[in-house]
Amino acid sequence: MPTALKFHADPDVNPAEFSRELAGLRAGERVARLRQQFGGNLVASTSFGLQSAVMLHLFAEHAPEVPVIFIDTGFLFPETYRYAEQLTNRLNLDIRTYQPTVSAARMQALWGNLWENGPEGAERYATLTKIEPMNRALREIGADVWISGLRRSQSSTRAERTFAEKQKKTLKVYPILDWADVQVDLYMRQHDLPPHPLAGKGYVTMGDWHSTRPAEKDNAESSRFNGQKYECGLHLASNSPDFQI
Repeated sequence: MPTALKFHADPDVNPAEFSRELAGLRAGERVARLRQQFGGNLVASTSFGLQSAVMLHLFAEHAPEVPVIFIDTGFLFPETYRYAEQLTNRLNLDIRTYQPTVSAARMQALWGNLWENGPEGAERYATLTKIEPMNRALREIGADVWISGLRRSQSSTRAERTFAEKQKKTLKVYPILDWADVQVDLYMRQHDLPPHPLAGKGYVTMGDWHSTRPAEKDNAESSRFNGQKYECGLHLASNSPDFQI
């Protein structure tokens, strides 16, 4: 297990200025830059989704000490759990798994399939399985600079994102924000990274088994939550009242 960085730095930077600085760097340089400036204030997140291997490899190469949060909702595809084990065993990273305070079985026994109960049920589900565990992880780890693998080309909700944005007290940074799918595929081939087991079965994004389906004509937004939305709650716009701490 990598040794955690001991130093801390003030994350109180101007997101617009920092975004312009990061835009001139390569993805690996961005991760290294974040490690150099923020050290022990850093945390990353992974979903072990279709393209998660890219960011995990970048962490392994440029910032292996950074804790990587994995939110296990309890409703991931079996293939995702097996893929998580495969990548975790290959890359020497500090993976921190966080789960809801209510188990999947208890949740369904008490409230049924919340994701089927309209917008209110879906929002409650997202809060229980994703937002609360992520907020808890940020509090417990004590980091206030969060690295995520969001990319603009993934959906219209991410098209206008900048490389860095402030969400309440947390600075969130996206090192591969400007990467197209072809860059992701090339990087995975160059570094012999294994694909997600469902990558060749029509899936272009990955989430919970009950709310993710193969895409229609490569339209990722149609493949999540019956096409009603794309974001699960972790990556909402920075002015959302539900945004992370």
